[in-house]
Amino acid sequence: MIEINNLQKAFGELEVLKDINMTIQDGEIYGLVGKSGAGKSTLLRCINGLDTCTSGSIKINGVDLNSLDKKGLRNFRREVSMIFQHFPMLGRKTVYDNIAFPMKCWKYDKKSIDKRVKELSEIVGITDKLEQKPSTLSGGQKQRAAIARALSMNPKILLCDEATSALDPTTTSAILHLLRQINEKLGLTIIVVTHQMDVIREVCQKISLLEDGHIIESGKVDDIFLNVSEKVHNFLGQEEMFQSLGGINLQIMLLENDDSKQILSKLARDLDVDFSVLSGKVERYRDKHLGFLIVNFQIKDISRVKEYLTYNKIVWHSFE
Repeated sequence: MIEINNLQKAFGELEVLKDINMTIQDGEIYGLVGKSGAGKSTLLRCINGLDTCTSGSIKINGVDLNSLDKKGLRNFRREVSMIFQHFPMLGRKTVYDNIAFPMKCWKYDKKSIDKRVKELSEIVGITDKLEQKPSTLSGGQKQRAAIARALSMNPKILLCDEATSALDPTTTSAILHLLRQINEKLGLTIIVVTHQMDVIREVCQKISLLEDGHIIESGKVDDIFLNVSEKVHNFLGQEEMFQSLGGINLQIMLLENDDSKQILSKLARDLDVDFSVLSGKVERYRDKHLGFLIVNFQIKDISRVKEYLTYNKIVWHSFE
């Protein structure tokens, strides 16, 4: 378990992290979300011990990182691995040697190294690439090799710093699916730093939203997107739409396995009101699907519409 309490981090006069508090349970996939400069990567560097906090504490499995000396930190980092946006590989070495590199640094014997490299190459799906040089691989294959290398020391925590930002959407989806498989198979705690909301929806169970060094929202992913606060709404940058129509726009959530999919036709019959559907989409949240409709109602009807939706337990948000 990772426990962060009252964490502050400053570089000279510049405060980057301010009173950060969060708990990440073993085996969770946890997202750190925010715009550039929000403090996400700095927080990640504090978690893996590359940066020290100015005040406050980070405890991992009960051990306070501030209490560790250089040797203790070095041993601790064996349990925490990291993958990056630009998969740094040793260009003159084969994929096999790149995956084996951390184990060679720690003086593992050749038999153990060979067994582990082959196990990991099978897990990440690059068994046929081991004798190739990184320059011959696609971006997705390089990231798979980087993930295998990060797992070589049997870490308990895997940190992903914008690990899919340089990949196309199809490859991103494949890498996220791989991370979920690794999480489920190996029981790793995975922390994902990203500004891509699709990544959060696809893979994370919980998130913290950072802004200007503060955590402004935390919780389960589906709860946060079902109950969009003003802070989350502002972060997502959702703008009022089609104001030339007049009236009021409502965002209506369509959940799986309920009656919400028929709510508009029922509403129109029961209340005898007119409406215009402005846009719609379906988003995936791990294994769930959630639909969104932006619907315009006349001002004279809006009070009755809101009461009707609430009575029928439909999740909605107003763009007033």
